Amino acid sequence: MDENVLWYLEKQVDRTINNLSKRNMKGFFVNNASELKQLLKQLIDENSIVGIGDSMTLFETGTIEFLRKGKYIFLDKHREGITSKEKKQIYIQNFSSNTFICSTNALTEDGEIYNIDGNGSRVAPMIYGPKQVILVVGINKIVRNIEDAEKRVRNYSAPIDAKRLGKNTPCTVNGRCLDCKSPDRICNDFTIIRGQFIKDRIKVIIVGEQLGY
Repeated sequence: MDENVLWYLEKQVDRTINNLSKRNMKGFFVNNASELKQLLKQLIDENSIVGIGDSMTLFETGTIEFLRKGKYIFLDKHREGITSKEKKQIYIQNFSSNTFICSTNALTEDGEIYNIDGNGSRVAPMIYGPKQVILVVGINKIVRNIEDAEKRVRNYSAPIDAKRLGKNTPCTVNGRCLDCKSPDRICNDFTIIRGQFIKDRIKVIIVGEQLGY
């Protein structure tokens, strides 16, 4: 990577981690998926209950397989043969997990966490329930402010995710948000996390790679 681009990204990450701390959240930076797994080993107790939210980032970094092979009580919503009823039960169990891991749609340099969700099963445990929440975030998801976060998610992340899920929405045809009222709409729950009462309950691991949507 060009040294000047690297310098810019380092400054951006430093600002973001510093501002997360001011909001009672802990920020980390790792260079790649290998370093990510080493950090997860330090943050997650063996034999503890671990849940996850939908996230392409967790697949791309190998986090799902890491949890399956680790010494954890893994609430694996992606296991082969799982039924819809079993998956819904896992959504409820996630609230009482020791650790809940997912990603975020956007992270501002001011330390705010921005998400749009379809049914709330990902954002709800971020907000309340699990003792520890770990967000794994590609460096591509850092934006300047909430306005940029919303633009990014509505006009980039959400249309791509709707396409991945095979949704019949205008954005999967036009490639941008039209603020539709389609029954297949995945942009139902908009959340901004601006702080925490419990210090470092939310931990944000920024990975120095392009990950997820």
